[in-house]
Amino acid sequence: MHKLTATKRQVLEDEGSSFADFTDELYVHTLPSYLNFSPKMPLLLPRSPPPPIRNSFTTSISPSVTAYPFENGRRYHAFRAGSYLLPNDDEELERLNIVHQMVKKVLDERIFLAPLPEGFKRALDIGTGTGIWAMEMGDAYPHASIIGNDLSPVQPSWVPPNVRFEVDDCESPWAYDEPFDFVFSRYMCTSVRDWPKLLKQAFDNIKPGGFVEFQDFDMLFYSEDGTLRENSNAQRWIRMIVDANRQAGREPSPGPKLEGWMRGAGFVNVVPKRYKVPIGPWAKDALQVGFFLSFVVVMVFF
Repeated sequence: MHKLTATKRQVLEDEGSSFADFTDELYVHTLPSYLNFSPKMPLLLPRSPPPPIRNSFTTSISPSVTAYPFENGRRYHAFRAGSYLLPNDDEELERLNIVHQMVKKVLDERIFLAPLPEGFKRALDIGTGTGIWAMEMGDAYPHASIIGNDLSPVQPSWVPPNVRFEVDDCESPWAYDEPFDFVFSRYMCTSVRDWPKLLKQAFDNIKPGGFVEFQDFDMLFYSEDGTLRENSNAQRWIRMIVDANRQAGREPSPGPKLEGWMRGAGFVNVVPKRYKVPIGPWAKDALQVGFFLSFVVVMVFF
């Protein structure tokens, strides 16, 4: 199993050596906000564009940003090269969309958990990836301005008129003209060097009474019935991956630490939520979720 935990915060006024034997834990940390995933979308099928559309990038992109390097048959980001370890090619984008669908299933088709007010105006999606979360938010809340940032401009060119994508490094100083009502981040494990700094920037760029929501994983496998032994090949394998990422300075299991980081950044009303995510289709009550996660694991590491 993997574990998913959700934390809400509000800013106030001033053996199993078989993959079928264990589960991941996904952590969702939020500042008051609700995970509201928009209506169901066919997995991996082309997204039907909404009636009002516009180009998602408001400024031109330097050719160097799209001069993607290739290594071992995979394509990687060019902007701030080396700061993100995974590819940005079509195979990786497909995997990220599967993660999106998986988390929606875990959260009963919601895409956020924070209790956002009806009239919120601005939302930021940190590390937007394929842009699917930002686009679903844009469709669901046409009155709000939704911004998604990422190292790679791999998002669709035509999106809802209230959605905009930016090429940016979320660990660089933020330079937004006005604060946000909602800052969202999901699945950034192995991507961030300084989590406390990232959360402090979110705190500094949120409106009083606004919400911040971080959803992330504990990558380690575990089993509740003890069938996953510590000396199993699967457990040794995932621990080597976790240790290697930590040695590289990229936390692979931020989920369990998000609550403490949020409180350290100054957030209040922090609400953690934890969800168990099975690996493999063995869990009858979460068969599709388990299938998604096993597929994601295979796509990342094999």
